[in-house]
Amino acid sequence: MAMQLQVHDHVVVVKLGGELDHHEVETIRDQIEAELERTGYRGLVMSFRDLDFVDSSALGLILGRYRTVTERHGRMVLCEVNESLARLFELSGLKRILPVAATVDEALQCLREG
Repeated sequence: MAMQLQVHDHVVVVKLGGELDHHEVETIRDQIEAELERTGYRGLVMSFRDLDFVDSSALGLILGRYRTVTERHGRMVLCEVNESLARLFELSGLKRILPVAATVDEALQCLREG
């Protein structure tokens, strides 16, 4: 599992790659939470561009970060979602809760406009 954290104008951008399963979720969650706390964020973007595999624990990771961000009056956008992940988001109802953008730039724009 690879994860890259960046900050763009008080928005934390998380880029995930490799395999995201229950073995990795706790560590990733803790790193994202620490970065959100450190930066005084106003938004979170999660990119799944280089993700090869996810299990159901990924949904918990996403929903937990959504809860954290919204409790602090921030916004969250998902982006760079492959076909199989898009189907998972659709079936789980996640797409009704969170916007999905094509690219990181579009996700950042969505947060600026909102």
